[in-house]
Amino acid sequence: MSFAFILLIIANCFMTLAWYGHLKFLHDVPLWQAILFGWVIALLEYSLMIPATRMLANHGWSLGQMKITQEVLTLVVFVPFMIFLFKQPFKLDYLWAGLCLLGCVFFVFRSQS
Repeated sequence: MSFAFILLIIANCFMTLAWYGHLKFLHDVPLWQAILFGWVIALLEYSLMIPATRMLANHGWSLGQMKITQEVLTLVVFVPFMIFLFKQPFKLDYLWAGLCLLGCVFFVFRSQS
């Protein structure tokens, strides 16, 4: 099951790049090229995300558990991406948002029914 988490993390890296990478690397190209860039990278993301979610489903995870886990991993990937690639300042609000997501994880995993 840890392989599924590795796939999810890599998939999130690709998706973050697909959604926001054009702002850093392609800001001078026509919009259609930025969209094409995003779609090509998103295809890589889907190629990893779909097997990962199947693995988790095969281990008995619910859709809610998978989605909340995905959101936590999105934040774990996005914050360093934002700070190191886009040179955005870190704010304590990101830490508080992360703690709120951990609360979501608690509630979605506390009852296995």
